[in-house]
Amino acid sequence: MTKIVRVGVTFPPELLKELDEAMDRMGHENRSKVIQDSVRAFLTENKLLQEQKGTRAGVLVMIYDHEFKGLEDALVETQHKYSHVICSSMHVHLTERECLEAIAVNGDADEIRKLAQELTTKKGVKQVRSTIVSP
Repeated sequence: MTKIVRVGVTFPPELLKELDEAMDRMGHENRSKVIQDSVRAFLTENKLLQEQKGTRAGVLVMIYDHEFKGLEDALVETQHKYSHVICSSMHVHLTERECLEAIAVNGDADEIRKLAQELTTKKGVKQVRSTIVSP
């Protein structure tokens, strides 16, 4: 039998509310199971990104809080640093505070991976998703 390890996780209240509402709509009764499934999906996506090699093309989609102090400058600086793999970007205002940025990339998979990781670790960035394909 697999040993179960308990961990504590903190959530902003609005995110936990969204999780509970989604669970209700989907008929899930167990937060732990939903969080386990989410972690598996996260690990799978990141594993796929980590295994990419050679020249690749794709899109990084990021959601962030534009009111987070210094974030927009940091994002612009990062995008300039990786301009050799960034082809284009599109900025969308989602709410008063949230923005979505779609960044088209084409270049070395390692550089695209570094860009995605650098964006993900910025405070104020809520989510980064990647779709990477072979050109």
